[in-house]
Amino acid sequence: MLDFFTIFSKGGIVLWCFQGAGVTESFTGPVNALIRSVILQERSGNSSFSHGGLSLKYKLDNEFELIFVVGFQKILTLTYVDKFINDVQLRFRDRYKNELEQKGALKLLNNSFEFENDFKVLLSVAEESSKARGPAGMRTFEQSGKSQKTVKSMIETKGGDKGKEQGGKKNKNAKKEGKCSLSVIKMTRCHILSSSFVFQEMQPASMKGDLLSVEYESSDEEEMEEEDEEVVIRETSKPSSKKGGGLFGMLKGLVGSKSLTREDMEPVLEKMKDHLIAKNVAADIASQLCDSVAKKLEGKVMGTFTTVASTVKQALQDSLVQILQPKRRVDILRDVMEAQSQRRPFVITFCGVNGVGKSTNLAKISFWLIENGFTVLIAACDTFRAGAVEQLRTHQRRLNSLHPPEKHGGRPVVQLYEKGYGKDAAGIAMEAIAYARNQAFDVVLVDTAGRMQDNAPLMTALAKLIAVNMPDLVLFVGEALVGNEAVDQLFAAAFCLVNNLHYFSFVILPSIQVGAAISMTYITGQPIVFVGTGQTYNDLRSLNARAVVSALMKA
Repeated sequence: MLDFFTIFSKGGIVLWCFQGAGVTESFTGPVNALIRSVILQERSGNSSFSHGGLSLKYKLDNEFELIFVVGFQKILTLTYVDKFINDVQLRFRDRYKNELEQKGALKLLNNSFEFENDFKVLLSVAEESSKARGPAGMRTFEQSGKSQKTVKSMIETKGGDKGKEQGGKKNKNAKKEGKCSLSVIKMTRCHILSSSFVFQEMQPASMKGDLLSVEYESSDEEEMEEEDEEVVIRETSKPSSKKGGGLFGMLKGLVGSKSLTREDMEPVLEKMKDHLIAKNVAADIASQLCDSVAKKLEGKVMGTFTTVASTVKQALQDSLVQILQPKRRVDILRDVMEAQSQRRPFVITFCGVNGVGKSTNLAKISFWLIENGFTVLIAACDTFRAGAVEQLRTHQRRLNSLHPPEKHGGRPVVQLYEKGYGKDAAGIAMEAIAYARNQAFDVVLVDTAGRMQDNAPLMTALAKLIAVNMPDLVLFVGEALVGNEAVDQLFAAAFCLVNNLHYFSFVILPSIQVGAAISMTYITGQPIVFVGTGQTYNDLRSLNARAVVSALMKA
């Protein structure tokens, strides 16, 4: 009934594998998809994964850095899989403990893991126990609770109803008051814990070459707050029993003498989860991140003189950095030069909800491209909002004043292609791209109308624009303060783009809240390309993952 079972190290060395009878397809595809989509993306909070017609269950062994994966057909309901994979893990660890304790890939390769007989015994025991349990039979009427009821027991007195109603109302009001006070506390904490970033002067400076990365500046007050937070976390993570005080108790709390359990990490993880939510990370994503960290650390032996709090915090920081770091090359200047060599313009489309700053960030990117010696054509495809074309015309005039045509052979470095209002946006974009090809423009920046994720006609129009014109890059402009709303916005944008095999990235706007950056990247797996830091043309930065995570983890 199982398609395959494999055991491999986190370094990628397959120690042992099993393939079911009659299964001809290789299991490397589903396992590689699991590694790419779950393990490397820090999404291991849920122990199941689907790939095509297969359902995969996996378990991490953090002490010996092993991964156990079992695959079976999705249509099957195998209730014994979770217990079976735990039994296999324990048996494999116990049998090959000496070999696994030897560090190094070569030693693992030289060892022979003959585990087939043990595996078949465990599998037969699991299948037999599942058959023995079988489906529960239906109860007879005499066995049910209804047969024990009388007519008198089903009649309720009027006074009892009133008491219930009053009690219910009281409890309901009490719950409402509790929720209200909790939200006030969270709002206050979010305000106090806001991060500070280094801003430059509001003067257009040179932006040649790659963009500078976002820097984080920590004050002395924040460092003191972080120390206080660490003390609170340590106190929370201490065991409740007071045995072994004095010097021995202190050393026992510091020295790594045992492996981590879920119970040890639970108080720290709860505090970390609340901290992430206060920093504007979506609640579901904060919970998934903490579950993933717990699964990654469970069973891992702590180092000497390290606390549970510091271990969990470091693991969470590493996971957040891993999420924010791009999984593929992000180099727009190089892509533009490649398009130049093919004698075609590089097309970038901007999309997002109303009022997030698509046109403003389009002008910033235009300035950055001009500074690097490229010519830009702006396509005014926002034919809905009043003043959209005039706003782009103002940006065009200002950018050309910063780079006069006299310095570029008499040709303006920025031009605007517009057809007024009420026209088809996809048609205007197509004409603009053809015009840019004929006039040898290097880059076409397509401005689109703002649209909410629940506006089906406008979302369909966006999908049409992208399907017809096939841009090289789609930038989703996301507001940094949206919080949980980012989930809905990004799912709607991804729905428009997924059928066209395009990817999209993000521009995070000025009032930076790094929690939104985590939410957006975790949802889609796409990188954040630009970070806005102000309202002038040079207030554009590339994302520094470690700086953002450092800001996020500050108390």
